[in-house]
Amino acid sequence: MTAPKERKLKSGWPQMVKFTFALLLGGATFSPILAFAETGTCYHGVNISGAEYGDAAGVYGTNYTYPSERTVQYFAQKGMNIVRLPFRWERLQPLLGNALDEAELSRLDEAVELIRSHNMSVVLDPHNFGYYGETRMMSEGLTAADFANFWTRLAIEFANQDDVFFGLMNEPHDIPTDEWLTSANEAIAGIRATGANNLILVPGTNWSGASSWENPFTGGSNADLMAKVKDPFDNFAFEVHQYMDEDFSGTHDSCPQAKQAEEALSNFTRWLKDNSFRGFLGEFGGSASEECLAGLQAMINVMDSAPEQWLGWTYWAAGDWWPEDEANNIQPTSKGDRPQLAAILAAKETAVSRECETQN
Repeated sequence: MTAPKERKLKSGWPQMVKFTFALLLGGATFSPILAFAETGTCYHGVNISGAEYGDAAGVYGTNYTYPSERTVQYFAQKGMNIVRLPFRWERLQPLLGNALDEAELSRLDEAVELIRSHNMSVVLDPHNFGYYGETRMMSEGLTAADFANFWTRLAIEFANQDDVFFGLMNEPHDIPTDEWLTSANEAIAGIRATGANNLILVPGTNWSGASSWENPFTGGSNADLMAKVKDPFDNFAFEVHQYMDEDFSGTHDSCPQAKQAEEALSNFTRWLKDNSFRGFLGEFGGSASEECLAGLQAMINVMDSAPEQWLGWTYWAAGDWWPEDEANNIQPTSKGDRPQLAAILAAKETAVSRECETQN
């Protein structure tokens, strides 16, 4: 195992203030951190599930877990170069507006360093669906300022590590689009006030589905409203999810809407291109059936054909505790690799990608 990369910024509110004044005074300049592949997407990886399990009172090692060395090494050896890392907001910040929990932050940090030590990038993913416990964002008791406070504190811990990306929130739902836009923009402003220039992945509301991106929703469609995202460093991408089952939820074994999922990604690609945006497919998956395997390959091919729009993808899901009989499971068994792994790696190999580099 190689030594983890040295942190470029340690935690502490005084540093945040220093960065804020540097930004306000014009003393810092930043450039985009991602270089695109000539052919094919830059990032291809997997969600390693486990740290989002249970509720806020869950006990580490009993109710939830972080990725093991064995699992991270397995996917790194298969050629994957990014891990989306789900965790729970409530455990990392037990009291809104207050400091992050030191023990939980240490576990998160150790997981990030483990992944980085295998030369893989990390997407930090508060896997909360737009909620803090039972409280919905942008309702009484949970404001955009609370969300920005959380991300400001977390950004300080991982600022300017060019292989750590900030995924604002997993699948927000039940939140009007205009209100979610306000939350996202305040969180982005908080992150940038620390001086952190990490790539930010911004979802839409309504589960952030590619298939529903242009659909009418309370407060407006994602396509109309999320085009108003504001990032002073202009270093963000839109994160969408897409499944192929009967309701696009990823909870069924069959893939009757594989073609529709492929078309959804094509339509989202057009939206990205028309608006000069970038995209990232944070979740997609399917069972080992022929229609699902073909659908997985088709979706990756859509992204590989538009590398200027797509940064890459992370398959859902793997994890040391992920149920073996879960249809989408890509964690290896005692018999070896899952069929889905071969399908997504086969699609990936059709692209000739140069190494993706980051720069500050």
